[in-house]
Amino acid sequence: MFRKFFGLFPTDIGIDLGTANTLVFVKDQGIVLREPSVVAVKAGTTEVLAVGDEARRMLGRTPGNIDAVRPLKDGVIADFALTEAMLKHFVRKATGAGKGNQRLRVVVAVPSGITEVEKRAVKEAAAHAGAGEVYLIEEPMAAAIGVGLPIQDASGNMIVDIGGGTTEVAVISLSGIVQSRSVKVAGDEMNEAIISYMRRAYSLSVGEPTAEAVKLQIGSAYTLEQEAFMEVKGLDYVAGLPKTVSVSSSEVREALAEPLAALVDAVRVTLERCPPELAADLVERGIVLAGGGALLRGLDQLITEQTGLPAHVAEDPLTAVALGAGRVLSELGFLKKVSNAAV
Repeated sequence: MFRKFFGLFPTDIGIDLGTANTLVFVKDQGIVLREPSVVAVKAGTTEVLAVGDEARRMLGRTPGNIDAVRPLKDGVIADFALTEAMLKHFVRKATGAGKGNQRLRVVVAVPSGITEVEKRAVKEAAAHAGAGEVYLIEEPMAAAIGVGLPIQDASGNMIVDIGGGTTEVAVISLSGIVQSRSVKVAGDEMNEAIISYMRRAYSLSVGEPTAEAVKLQIGSAYTLEQEAFMEVKGLDYVAGLPKTVSVSSSEVREALAEPLAALVDAVRVTLERCPPELAADLVERGIVLAGGGALLRGLDQLITEQTGLPAHVAEDPLTAVALGAGRVLSELGFLKKVSNAAV
């Protein structure tokens, strides 16, 4: 304890820096933080008023002098200053690290399709948040490790990680990504599709939190045995007054048809480009779904129907990437290998 107090031992943390949510894994403790990737700022400034859960509650409800924003878009940094402020808040909350603590070793999961400039931005943001060492790991690799796939075997493993901003599809073998595809179609796109449908079908204006609730409660990718209904409240475009409508799960499925088609197409394209030997392995092993989007009812059935391969949802899809980023901290050699691949 005496030596740790003086910072002789580093604190190792893994971060799933997502468009919708950020999760932090602390070595020997597990996942200690899970909060929305939202920052509330004073309008027209970069003055941070709230971060995470507190800021999320402000979305769509703020007065004119407060903006609640997401500093990441499509899995990458859209606002560097706010991302840095958000990371600092989350790292301190998760570890108790003080400003300028250079004993943090951090692994950050990033989309497989981001550019070199975007990678440098992530590393700089983590460094400014107090990290002494920063490693990057591609999200599909982290997800595969997190769900326990045997990625070091000489056989094919397929992971589909559906986050808030991106869907990451990858075939992994011998600790490397053989084939991958990153598309900017995921949870946020599904929410936008629901918002557009409500406006088109009912002349009803709803916000992102309401669309998210509709998706979670009655959304589905495949026909349900018993259709569900939900009362949705919003603002009538024509009358300009509050209005409530009843929406069915079949309508939500219709609204989600386009983003789901794009998601399935990403899986199909990745399979088509996969080497035959690994494709043969997938016939038996199937496809594993991770990320928050994997919780959409019937998504595994839809992918199975469209690809002919068995698909199943990971045991805890929401934490897969964070767990994977955290677990590689125990294997420094492997961490440097996959981090070099990401960079």
